[in-house]
Amino acid sequence: MITDRKWDLVIFDLDGTIVDTIYDLAAAVNYALSSRNLPCRSLEECRARVGHGVRNLVWQAMPEDCQGDEALLDELLQVFMSYYTAHIAVKSQPYPGVVDLLKSLRAAGVRLAVASNKFQEGTQTIVSTFFPDVEFCAVLGGTKELPLKPDPAIVRKIFDLSGVDASRAVMVGDSSTDMKTAAAASIPSIAVTWGFKPDGAVPLADAVAHDAEELRALLLDK
Repeated sequence: MITDRKWDLVIFDLDGTIVDTIYDLAAAVNYALSSRNLPCRSLEECRARVGHGVRNLVWQAMPEDCQGDEALLDELLQVFMSYYTAHIAVKSQPYPGVVDLLKSLRAAGVRLAVASNKFQEGTQTIVSTFFPDVEFCAVLGGTKELPLKPDPAIVRKIFDLSGVDASRAVMVGDSSTDMKTAAAASIPSIAVTWGFKPDGAVPLADAVAHDAEELRALLLDK
């Protein structure tokens, strides 16, 4: 349950939670598909596939009759990564009120972290691009060393890096994956409804925020 106290550590998901990245992700997916004359995906189709790492995103975007072709997947993923890395922040933007929210949390002494299934380099690039004046104690994305969410390993790594006990931490995200990650790490969760997959997140969350001000109240008000 969410209790009436200030948290020492807030762990945020990235895509769909603090930054709207769907336009650049969709552009990279369709650039990769077009490179092999495969049918493109709509924005909503891409939105539904985000959240489980870029390899899974590209695989799900492929036509079903191609999804068993690992060589094709590797090729498309390479094209995707090359394009996305070069165009990672063309249309992406922080959600309204998020920058001020993060600054308010830091001003109140709350430590901030990011736990994303996006590849590590992309996670770091987006955070440093859009939040250059916000201090994060940990910015972790997908790597070979840690399994993807909802495995709680990434959250436990953040505990180690931050020095904050799990009893003083909360996770904020937009998907069921984030809520399951929090539950697996035995910490409370807050679902935001402005992201990519709120319908799956809300029923599993300990609390729900519909905008940045509501989220600020949940995280700071006693």
